[in-house]
Amino acid sequence: MPDHAPRSDFRSGQVAIVGRPNVGKSTLLNRLVGQRISITSSKAQTTRHRIAGILTTPDAQCVFVDTPGFQTRHRSRLNERMNRTVTASLAGVDAILLVVEAGKLAPGDRAVIGLLPPDARVIALLNKVDRLADKNVLLPQMAELGRCYPFAAIVPVSAETGLALDRLLAEVRAVLPVQARAFDADALTDRDERFLAAEFVREKIFRLSGEEVPYATSVAVDKFEHDGALRRIFVTVFVDRESQRAILLGEGGSRMKAIATQARADMERLFGGRVFLEVWVRVKRGWADDDRMLERLGY
Repeated sequence: MPDHAPRSDFRSGQVAIVGRPNVGKSTLLNRLVGQRISITSSKAQTTRHRIAGILTTPDAQCVFVDTPGFQTRHRSRLNERMNRTVTASLAGVDAILLVVEAGKLAPGDRAVIGLLPPDARVIALLNKVDRLADKNVLLPQMAELGRCYPFAAIVPVSAETGLALDRLLAEVRAVLPVQARAFDADALTDRDERFLAAEFVREKIFRLSGEEVPYATSVAVDKFEHDGALRRIFVTVFVDRESQRAILLGEGGSRMKAIATQARADMERLFGGRVFLEVWVRVKRGWADDDRMLERLGY
């Protein structure tokens, strides 16, 4: 069938992915669209921005909207803005995926369930079933979830391995409206390369530095230039204190060099071309509570 004439039962819509921090929302998005467009790390609260990943099949287009984990601790202006992003993402979408960890229903999960609109089409995912030693706990957990909210479906999955994601996609398509797609069939995300470049740098900071420093940093792209097939990208990393700057740079700049090298490799894979990347680290005290700074950083 020609691309301009989709089938009459073609379904399309936005699907928000929500859940408490570190339940695998970004891993799920990347697995669904087949590209690593949302950053991940083993640390909680890696995702700070709303980002959409787009999956188009012959009978549907699913625009999956990844959101930050809902913050219940460590209050700051940044966290307030992240929570507003979560609640705003629930408004106007066609369906919602609630991601919880298989085997346990935490207080943070219940807090997110409390945000769900009463008339929404919501599918619950029990993620990380591949790590579950005793699968017998799934049925009681599913029953407990069913008492919390009238979910359209409850699906045990593994975002890491792809287990049962075909069933999940069938459930998602069933709740989407019959309508034309909103994006081109080959689109992967609604974000541009400038945004993705900043995110790749921030991901490597989370992966290659200690527990404290990643949460005290943010990344801004100062300049993004095309020079033929080469992309020249100039980035500033902001930290709260001089001591954090020293940790992030590492001895002789070794840690920042590793961060930039790995980030550049990811950019070249996704962008399909060579990248020149220059990264500077600056101290900006109190940036996470500075509204003007947060606006500049895109929060």
